[in-house]
This record gives sequence, structure tokens and C-alpha cells, in this order.
Amino acid sequence: MDINQYMGMFLEESREHLQALNSCLLDLENDPGNLNVLDEIFRSAHTIKGMSATMGFTTIAELTHEMENVLDLLRKGTLQANDDITDILFKCVDTLEQLVENVSSNSDTPIEIKPLISKLSAIAKGEPCSVSEQHSVQVAVTPEAESISVQAVNLDETELNVVKAARKQGLECYEVHINLRTGCLLKSARAYMVMNALEELGEVIKSVPTVEELEKENFDYSFQVSVLTSVTAENIETAVLNISEVEKVDVIPVILPETTEKSAAIAAAQADNPTVSKRDKRVSGDKPEKPAANEQHNDKKLKSGQSVRVDIDKLDSLLNLVGELVINKTRLEQIGLTHKLTDLVETIEQMDRVTTDLQSVVMKVRMVPVGQVFNRFPRMVRDLSRELNKEINLIIQGEETELDRTVIDEIGDPLVHLLRNSIDHGVEHPAERQAKGKNPVGEVRLIARHEGNNVIIMVEDDGKGINADVIKQKAVERGMITQAEADKLEAAEAVRLVFLPGFSTAETVTDVSGRGVGMDAVKTKIESLGGMVDVETKINMGSKFKIRLPLTLAIIQALLVKVCEEIYAIPLGSIDSTINITPQDIKTIQNQEVILLRGQIIPIVRLANVLNVANTCQHSQEELFVVIVHIGEERAGIIVDTLIGQQEIVIKSMGKLLAGIKVIAGATILGNGQVALILDVGALKQ
Repeated sequence: MDINQYMGMFLEESREHLQALNSCLLDLENDPGNLNVLDEIFRSAHTIKGMSATMGFTTIAELTHEMENVLDLLRKGTLQANDDITDILFKCVDTLEQLVENVSSNSDTPIEIKPLISKLSAIAKGEPCSVSEQHSVQVAVTPEAESISVQAVNLDETELNVVKAARKQGLECYEVHINLRTGCLLKSARAYMVMNALEELGEVIKSVPTVEELEKENFDYSFQVSVLTSVTAENIETAVLNISEVEKVDVIPVILPETTEKSAAIAAAQADNPTVSKRDKRVSGDKPEKPAANEQHNDKKLKSGQSVRVDIDKLDSLLNLVGELVINKTRLEQIGLTHKLTDLVETIEQMDRVTTDLQSVVMKVRMVPVGQVFNRFPRMVRDLSRELNKEINLIIQGEETELDRTVIDEIGDPLVHLLRNSIDHGVEHPAERQAKGKNPVGEVRLIARHEGNNVIIMVEDDGKGINADVIKQKAVERGMITQAEADKLEAAEAVRLVFLPGFSTAETVTDVSGRGVGMDAVKTKIESLGGMVDVETKINMGSKFKIRLPLTLAIIQALLVKVCEEIYAIPLGSIDSTINITPQDIKTIQNQEVILLRGQIIPIVRLANVLNVANTCQHSQEELFVVIVHIGEERAGIIVDTLIGQQEIVIKSMGKLLAGIKVIAGATILGNGQVALILDVGALKQ
């Protein structure tokens, strides 16, 4: 079987589980005793291990296996999560991410995992995670031990028969006496690790006291275990001595009393019986585990939420086909109305409902929540705040806000730059914040929300803000503007100089910032997505970077308007209302035409002037049509000649040749086959 066909699925699912690990480890750091979080972490690590082993990536499987050992002890309460353990687990996740990316890029760059495995192994053994302790406890098998009989641990007849049958198969029975250090903490954890080590070497048939008593710590500092194994006594000693806080180990070969052939035969049959599980026979005091009654039910429940991964290009093709369907439906409507074909109009009404539902489903398939990008930032903020010795509280709002998948894939890097900028340049150190009377813990907010046909993403901080005078001074020093130009700039305009290529206020270049490429890269990337980025700031109050991105919906509701003989479409999501006014209602304030609407002053934009449409048509000046639109929190009125009506339109790209025309967002094909331009409301007022 060719496993390469599953490579895409492996990479995508691995990245999802690694992101889940990051998020859950952050939750664990805040709430070390949360068993639900530990279960989630264990499941993600286990899934990665299984997938990587199946695909043949043994390094990933080996590291996740060692993580599982530690996570299992945390789940059982044998270990308690602390900063050292979570730091090591975070490093493991980082290493796994590198390994997965190496697989993705077919890189042969070796990544060393042995130090991490050693640390994980040390944690599992209860040793300090930085250094694996080496014990020099001397244990010897004394000659006198050879004569000790099995009756010392009171094996019953069945157990004696099992030992006899095992002897015939070449196995040896040893009685292992374990003494823990006096004052040992978590005795049950040490006993568990001893039992685990012995089970890896052979078959544990009995312990004194029983496993239940060991788990409850109902013993002093010593216990005995009987084990069937093919390894030597020295191997058993070495394995047990590698466990932390084991002070002494005696490994004693067991001498059997005479048993009848009949009982031996019965024992052999029991030993060979495949229906008897290893876990059931492990310890005489153990009770066989009962399978959960709802186990099968849970499995079915988990499988109920099924999904299919679809290539984004296939979705694009589907979206284009639905768009063409909508265009043809609109043309059929036009034909039906023109020729008064009643039957056709009725059929089109049915078709309209189907195409609307189809369009809605296709659009929802393409839309994904921005939380898929946001959920990777808490880990980044945690690491960066530690690196800079700052205390940061990251607040995320609106992660359920949906964006087109193609945009989601692109906005990650700009947001990384903005967050790093806020943490490094914006938020002050705790001592400085306290001196200003602020909370020593800085606050950074990452907010997403819908606003008309746009999604707004904001990165806010409550730091020192951006000093416009410092910005102007740096820009002049670097030769980006002249002193005369700097003197003319208002504070808000000066702050926007941070988006110039190569601009930086940092005196020294660090790992975090200072090279002057971050904010320029942010602006370039956002504009390439058809969006815009702006900044607002107040000294000692903080800064707000605001990104406005189009939803990139291929099919939208729009209001068709006419300017002279040209038809234009205004997206319905940007429209507040439409009103009729007379020329006398228009006033001029500071060379800007405005109207008064319900007590609010609304600036007016004459669409014919903005678009340079020749005013050759004759229309009445007694009444003017105004479309009131909102641009962010502001409003404006667009004067048009005629209101045609609402219509469903398909957005078509203008192509590279006409790209960059700010007032035009795209074009659409109307029912009569005519092309109409779609207006970018956000650019009209600028």
C-alpha cells in the first residue's frame, strides 16, 4: 500500500493536534489539576504517535511515546504538573512541530530528540528533569538466597502450578524484594514504576502487599514481587535500580516444592490459554478490569461528527459554477418579465430558492472561524512575555467570526508582527507600569468582528502608546522625510509613518524586533488581500492597530444605482438607508458638502464627480437620491441619479490590468448581459 497518498491528511491532522497540545498545555499551566485538560493532551499525543508510527516516522512516534509516559502519570495523579514539567512538554511540542515541518518540506536536517527523551524519562522516574540521577546502590544476590523457598511469599497451589508450567517453557521465577528510601514521597508512584519495569521483563504473578494496597500506599517502605522471566537476576536488579528512590533490591531465585504431573498439566493448560489476558493474571490481588458499558456507545458517538477534507481549488470551481448559475437565473428573470412569460416566472421563483440555498451552503463551506489563526497566539504571547520579563494578559474576542479560507491562511504573519510589536514596544515592564499607576500586568486584546461586508481585526494594548514626535524625528534621521515635511504632519499622520519600509524606533536589533521590516510587511500583506490597516494611539493609554478585510464573498446582495447612463452596484451590507433630498438641503462646512440627518451631520459624496462621469444626461434637480452608507463608525451620503433596486450579484475580479483602482471593488454581470462596476464604499470618502 502506498502511504504517500495519506501524507496530506497526516500533515494537516498533525498540525491540528499540535495546536490543540499548545492550547491545552497553556490551560494546564493555569490549572495544573484539571483532569479534562490532561485527558485532551493525552489523546492528542496518542493520536500523533499512532499516525506517525503508521506513516513510518519513528522519531515523532518515539518522542510522543515518551510524552505519553509522563502524561499518563499526570493523569493518574502520580505526578503533579509544575513549571518544569510544562516547560519540557512545551519544548516537546516545539520539537514535534519542527519534525512535522521537516516531513512537509522533505528536509533531511537532523533534529536531536535524545536530550528531551532523557528529561521525560527522568520526570517519569521522579528525578529532577534537568539531570538524570545515577544511583550507586549495591545489591547482591547472596549465596544464602539460593536456598530460599517460594513459600516465603505464600504462593497458592494455582500459582505454584503456573510457575511449574513456566519452568517447562524455559522461564525462571524470581522473588524481588524492593526497599524504598525512608521518607520517600509518593511511595505508590515508585511501586507503580517498579511493577511497570518488571512487567516489561516478564510476567508478574503476585505482589505482597497486593496492587490495591500498593496504590493506596498501605505499606511501609518495602514490598515483594514474584515474577516469571527469561532474563537474569542481574538484568532485573539493573532495571529496578534505575528507578529513583529505590534504596535496595534483592533478587532471589525461587525453589519449587514437588508437584504432581496432573497439577503441572493443568497449570500448563492455564498458561497456554489465550483467553486469559496478561493483565488478568498479573497480580493475584488484582481484579480483572470491566469494560465500560458505554464504551461502544461512546465510539459511535465520536464517529457521528463526520467531515471530509476538500481541496480549496475544488471549492473555488464550485463557487464559480454557482456564480454562473446565479447570473443565468437573473437573465432568465429578465427574459420572463420582458416577454411576460408567466410559467417561466413561476419556475424561476422555484429556481431562485434552490440557487439561494446552494449559494449559502457553498459560501459556508469556504468560511472558517478566525479562531483557527487566533488559537496559536496565546502560546506565542506566553513565550515572548517570559523572554522580555513582562507580564501580559492576552484577551481574545470574536474568534467565532468567519473569514474566507484563503484570507485566513494569509493573515497569520501580519498578526504575529502586530502582537510582537505591542508586547515589545507597547507594553511597559511591570516596574515602569506601577510607577505610572498602572496594573503591572499588561493587557493585549485581539478582537475580530463583522462590519458590513468586512471583517475588522484589532490588536490593542494598554501600553505607553506611540509618540508622534519620536516617529517624526526617526523618520527624518533615516532620510525618509524632510524636516519641513515632518513639521507639516499632524500627530495621526505622523504615527502612520511606522508603516514605511525600513522604519523602526528600536535602538538595537533584537530577536524580537528592530529591523524595520515588520510593519511594512503587515501593510503590504493586508493590502494584497484587498484590505487596509490603520493605527490609533494615545500616550500612556495604549495603541490600536485596526485591520479591515473584505469578506471576499463571491455572491452578495447589492443595491443597483444609476449615474447618467452607467449602472453601479453598492453592497447592501454597507448601506444604512436611502433618502430623497432637495439641493437646498445640502450645506457646505469647511469646503465639504454635508446634510443634516436626524440630528447628525453627514458628509456628501457626489458619485458622478468621484467617478469622473460626464454629466451629459438630463435629470431633474428638484429631487436628489442619497444612499446613506457606513464606513466603520462613520457615515456618508452618496448622491446618485436613480435607484434601480436590490439584486443578487456575483463579484468578478477586474483582473491584474485594472487592479489597484481604489473606488472599484470588482464587477458583475447583470441580467441583460451588461457589466456593472461594484463600488468600494470604504474608498469613496478618502
